[in-house]
Amino acid sequence: MNHLAPFSVLIANYNNGKYLQDAINSVLAQTYTHWEIVIVDDGSTDNSKEIISKYSSDNRFVIHYNERNMGCGYTKRKCVELANGEICGFLDADDVLFPDALEHHLHSHHEHPNNSCILSRYYICDEHLNSISPLRRLEIPTDKDYFTNRDYKPEHFVSFKRAMYNQTSGIDPNLPAAVDQDLYFKLEEIAPIFVLDKFTYKYRTTPKQISKGERRLKTLYWNLYVRHQTCIRRHLDPSEYPILDFVNEVSNLEQNLNYYKTNYNSVVSSKAYHLGKCVLRPFSWVRDFIRTLHN
Repeated sequence: MNHLAPFSVLIANYNNGKYLQDAINSVLAQTYTHWEIVIVDDGSTDNSKEIISKYSSDNRFVIHYNERNMGCGYTKRKCVELANGEICGFLDADDVLFPDALEHHLHSHHEHPNNSCILSRYYICDEHLNSISPLRRLEIPTDKDYFTNRDYKPEHFVSFKRAMYNQTSGIDPNLPAAVDQDLYFKLEEIAPIFVLDKFTYKYRTTPKQISKGERRLKTLYWNLYVRHQTCIRRHLDPSEYPILDFVNEVSNLEQNLNYYKTNYNSVVSSKAYHLGKCVLRPFSWVRDFIRTLHN
C-alpha cells in the first residue's frame, strides 16, 4: 500500500482542544501508514497547544502556530503550504476519519489520475460521534459538473492532488467562510471531480456549529460570494447561479416565516393555549409581587 503516495492530512485548529485528540487518533489508526499530519493552530486560547505539543518531536507531524488569530482561509492555506504529500485532505479538528479513509482515497486517486479531487461520503454524528444519519450520495449528471450541478452541501472527506492545487490560485486567505467550497470550484477548473461512494468520515455536530441567525446569514453571504467569483472566472452569468441562489434563499425564508406565523396564530387562538394561560396566571401574579418587593 505505501508505494502509492504520501498523504498529508491537514488540520486547521482553533479552540477545538476538546475534540482534537480524537481527530489525531483517527489518523494514527489508519490502515495506510505513509502519511503526515499538518496542524496549524490559529491562536487557540483553550488547551489545544497542550495537546499539539505532545507531537512536537514526532517527525510525522508538521506543526505551526499562527502569531495571532488569522481566520479560516489563512489557516487552511498555510496548511497546504506546509504539506509535503502528493495527496492532501482536510480533517476538521472536531471530526474523525474511518480507519480505511486514506486507503480508499489513495486507491481512488491512483485509479483516477486525471481527476483533481476525490469527494467521499460521511455520517452526521452527535457530539459523542454516534451516527445520526448518512449524507446523501452526490450524483453529478454527465451534462454538468460540480458547480453547475448546484447541489452545494458540505463534503467530507475530500482529498486533492497537490500538483493540481498548485495550478490554481490556491485557498483565498481572506475568506472567513466558504473556504472549502471555493477550493472545490477552483480544483474543478483544472480537472474534474470524482465522487467516491464510500463512507470515510464522521462529522461531529456540536452546539458551536449550529448555524442560525446572524451567523447563518454571514455564511450564506460568503457562499454566494465564492459562487459569484466562480462565475467571473468561468465567464458564466451570475444571475443563473449566485443571484438565483439568493432569490431562492429569500423565498425559503419567507415561506418559513409564513409557516411560523400561521402556526402561531392557530396556537394562540386554541382552547389549550387559553386554558394554559389561566392555569399559569396565579404564578405570574406571585412573580410580579416578588418583583415589587425587590424594587
